[in-house]
Amino acid sequence: MNIANKLTVVRMILSIVIIIILLFPFYTIGIEFPKYIINNQIIIDSKYFIAGIIFIIAAVTDFFDGYIARKYNMVTDFGKLMDAIADKVLVNSVLIILAANSFISPIIPVIIVIRDVVVNSIKMIAASKGKVIGAINLGKIKTIFLMVGISLTLFYNLPFELWNIKVADILLIAAATLSLISGIQYIIMNKEIFIENTKN
Repeated sequence: MNIANKLTVVRMILSIVIIIILLFPFYTIGIEFPKYIINNQIIIDSKYFIAGIIFIIAAVTDFFDGYIARKYNMVTDFGKLMDAIADKVLVNSVLIILAANSFISPIIPVIIVIRDVVVNSIKMIAASKGKVIGAINLGKIKTIFLMVGISLTLFYNLPFELWNIKVADILLIAAATLSLISGIQYIIMNKEIFIENTKN
């Protein structure tokens, strides 16, 4: 296993750690995460800060595993498969948890997940026909907005929350909007796939 694949596996492990931190009822085993009050109005649970730090580390590995794989010709079928899975586990699970805990609107993970299902389905059908569909620029911008927006949300939108500036919400709404637009772009750019399949 090359270093790029190892980074991908690390991201998967970190994703599972984040899920455990955010969902496991630690109080049942006598563990309580400290809570703090900032500016006499913002109550923060330190477990979200811990998850936020781990999320940022995982997001950094997402950049470097792809960069290393391409630069040093370490691209493998295992790496491509695990990279896609690790990305979805990391981002989509955290979005769903944040929505379930009322940090963000449920519509955001709904749009992101549906878009991922549609785009990945298009890519799989194209791959079965020997066609490779790469990422589009709008999708890459969406990913940046999404990663930063999730990170800020896990950090309670600090320090912007002190001035009541909803930067995290704005970034996540922008990411959801770009997801929708880029998803439509994928469909339009690959409409022949749908046309061919309706004839079969």
